[in-house]
Amino acid sequence: MIAAEMSSARPIAGAVPSPVAAAAPTSAGDAVSRGVDAVSRGVDAVSRGVDAVPRGSVLVVDDEPTIAEIVARYLQRAGYATRVAGDGAQALALCAQDTPDLVVLDIMLPGIDGLEVMRRLRHDGAPVRVILLTARGREDDRIVGLRRGADDYVVKPFSPGELVARVEAVLRRDRPAAAPPPAAFERDGLRIEPASRRVVRDGHDIPLTAREFDLLAFLAQHPGQVFSRDRLMELVWQLPACGDSSTVTVHIRRLRAKLEPDPQRPRYVQTVWGVGYRFRP
Repeated sequence: MIAAEMSSARPIAGAVPSPVAAAAPTSAGDAVSRGVDAVSRGVDAVSRGVDAVPRGSVLVVDDEPTIAEIVARYLQRAGYATRVAGDGAQALALCAQDTPDLVVLDIMLPGIDGLEVMRRLRHDGAPVRVILLTARGREDDRIVGLRRGADDYVVKPFSPGELVARVEAVLRRDRPAAAPPPAAFERDGLRIEPASRRVVRDGHDIPLTAREFDLLAFLAQHPGQVFSRDRLMELVWQLPACGDSSTVTVHIRRLRAKLEPDPQRPRYVQTVWGVGYRFRP
């Protein structure tokens, strides 16, 4: 849940715009503020592993400023260019200025509600994907939203990490089909065959797990280029870089144990201290 991600003991009460939110104690608001500050402090550190070119553009529409800000910052950490609107009229105006790739759209908005915003976007022929934010228990809204063309929905309160993953999944549908596997790659006694997912070193097959092979093949396809752990989480694991990336370190260690003649002095998968990993150029 959002609040759990923000080091609070329970979900943000304001995640669902209702009388419950108005009755939320001040301490919960303080916890949210501290959580937002924590996210902000992490943005610069994470962004070093993200390409300068955004992965896509997302408009976040929610009349709860705290929720909108948290969602926007998580999306920024995952490499998306984001804008925020607080109501339906502002959302339509921003879309008219520059159509985003995707809109994260709260249904319960003041004035023009989310379903009407989506209807107008669809009527105008805007090539934009839509993920609806709905209140728990409002099944009718979800059904109507999907029938009117929503690509997905998320029920409040929600995990911002899950929302980012859903954004990525929806946008992935628009990406072109994967290219054929690259040709076999050989370097210093090591042969990698992407088509058969086979790795051979000095004439001996090296058994790798699926994820180990994906990691090795990706690094080998970019020899000499350094990737941070967060960036590898995004590109190899296809997960947002907003959580624990220590799994990358574990997979690198296991990969070296199987692949390297001397894992303490890696020949193929090298560490660039303080930055990340690369395949030997």
